[in-house]
Amino acid sequence: MRIGATVALPAVLRSLGADPAEVLREAGFDLQLFADPDNRISFAARNRLLAHCVTRTGCRHLGLLVGQQGGLHALGLVGLLMKSSSDVGTALRSLVHYLHLHVRGAVTTLEVDGDSAMLGFEIYQPRVEAADQVADGALAVQFNIMRELCGSAWKPVEVRFAHRKPEDVGPYRRFFHAPLRFDAEQNALAFSVDWLDHRMPSVDPGLRRLLQKQIEALEARHGDDFAEQVRSVLRTALVTGQAKAEQVAALFAMHSRTLNRRLNAAGSGFQQLVDEGRFEIARQMLEHSAMEVSQIASLLDYADASAFTRAFRRWSGTTPARWRGTRTPSRRASERGGTPLRVRS
Repeated sequence: MRIGATVALPAVLRSLGADPAEVLREAGFDLQLFADPDNRISFAARNRLLAHCVTRTGCRHLGLLVGQQGGLHALGLVGLLMKSSSDVGTALRSLVHYLHLHVRGAVTTLEVDGDSAMLGFEIYQPRVEAADQVADGALAVQFNIMRELCGSAWKPVEVRFAHRKPEDVGPYRRFFHAPLRFDAEQNALAFSVDWLDHRMPSVDPGLRRLLQKQIEALEARHGDDFAEQVRSVLRTALVTGQAKAEQVAALFAMHSRTLNRRLNAAGSGFQQLVDEGRFEIARQMLEHSAMEVSQIASLLDYADASAFTRAFRRWSGTTPARWRGTRTPSRRASERGGTPLRVRS
């Protein structure tokens, strides 16, 4: 991924009373990585770095603070293409379609249901650390993007977080100025669908065509393999009950037999990817949310909690309850080591 949306991390560390060079060095990174937003880092490595920074500073909303500094400028060519769109809906669809050029391991989604729209963010890469911090930062960036596209009059109807309610919700309330819902099924900004038709300032059509060509050329050079494309849609498909083979195949305008044939040729299989996706969602929900095991089982379309527990034991060798018990914040901190810094008020 481009370092773009995380480029503010050193400044945030400094504001919390930490020495950015020292904290980054402890995690195996050089401060110069953040000198250019086009520098790249793996999605997993960035998340490990965020987890380390949370441990060292003791700031449980560090991801939110980093995300607050992001916006269209952090998305490079994709951000420029969005700025040159005719309306907000077109801009957001460009974000959904081209985000993979900015980051691999997560997707942005746009759903419309009646008079409500939802701009979501979902992590599909397995075994990521600090998923709650990543999601908080992404929602903050998306909030800033919507304000840039719509103006200061825009505000969400609700902000949804797929993690448990933090002890201190003050930083979230002060930034979003909207109703907050934790332990939600997905990370998303809910807002009136009317904003999708909001017209953008007039732009040069020639500039948009040029940006479109540049992005398409970039996509041709760095396109995902097919299994990666399927993983990127499965996260949302699983939590919305649309993850049958024929439903996912329809997203790629193909028959389910073709879907399986292409996945088999890539050394994978549809059911394998479904199991990977279910296991990752289950881990994220167990670690970061307060949802009951029975709720998670229902979300993942299991007949009952027992069926889900059997599947989870097959994947992990233990039960969901025991796995959750080993992943409490205090235990994770002690496992990583390090002494939290005193956060400045």
